[in-house]
Amino acid sequence: MQRIVIKVGSHVLTEKGAIAKRRMLALVQLIAELKAHQYEVILVSSGAVAAGSTQLPLDRASVANRQALAAIGQPLLLKMYQEKFAKFGLLCSQVLLSADVFESTEHIQHAKVAIDTLLENNVVPIINENDTVSIEELVFGDNDRLSAHVAHHFDAELLVILSDIDALYDKDPNRYHDAKRRAVVTTISDEELNAEHTPNNEFATGGIVTKLQSADFLMKHGRAMFLASGFDLSDVKSLLIDGKHVGGTLFQ
Repeated sequence: MQRIVIKVGSHVLTEKGAIAKRRMLALVQLIAELKAHQYEVILVSSGAVAAGSTQLPLDRASVANRQALAAIGQPLLLKMYQEKFAKFGLLCSQVLLSADVFESTEHIQHAKVAIDTLLENNVVPIINENDTVSIEELVFGDNDRLSAHVAHHFDAELLVILSDIDALYDKDPNRYHDAKRRAVVTTISDEELNAEHTPNNEFATGGIVTKLQSADFLMKHGRAMFLASGFDLSDVKSLLIDGKHVGGTLFQ
């Protein structure tokens, strides 16, 4: 079986300050379809802060408040996933990781054993950074780099990032009508990797730069990344199920 990691960002999972339930269901249905096509799927999901905000309207500008919202929202997020995966006869699980896990070979191995065991038993691991005790993701990152480390250390061949950014373009498509999609990328320049970070909404903390950094990390370790829209999953289905690269950007 081919092992892949799917990372879904905050902007995809949230709408008007709440969890976008239809998009979450579409994501879960996609994972069910991929599993039926013999993929092992690890999901890295943002959205805990947004889920917490639906219960307690704290000012998200404060890191302390966002830690509290993540603590409230994480079990809510998991409950929503459990209900949706159950529609397809699937179990899911929660795995909270902090960045320092990947600094220790022993910790990586312990985590990998848990992930391998879940996958062997047809359970979908849902990974998030432990935001309540680890503030780095809350300040900056939106799980992009976490998902790259998950893909590398847990032996996935491909990381799929589902985002409000549907591909990498030669210039900003929001500002330039003649922007062209870059279908396949094999190298990323230092200028691109060190550009100013431009998160797109109140819950997102990554933007395109952390996605490029994730792709660069994976390519240097002999793995691939696919960036595609999380609002329309047809490009991901085309690539992974039909074997046709229609939209999105493949980094390899």
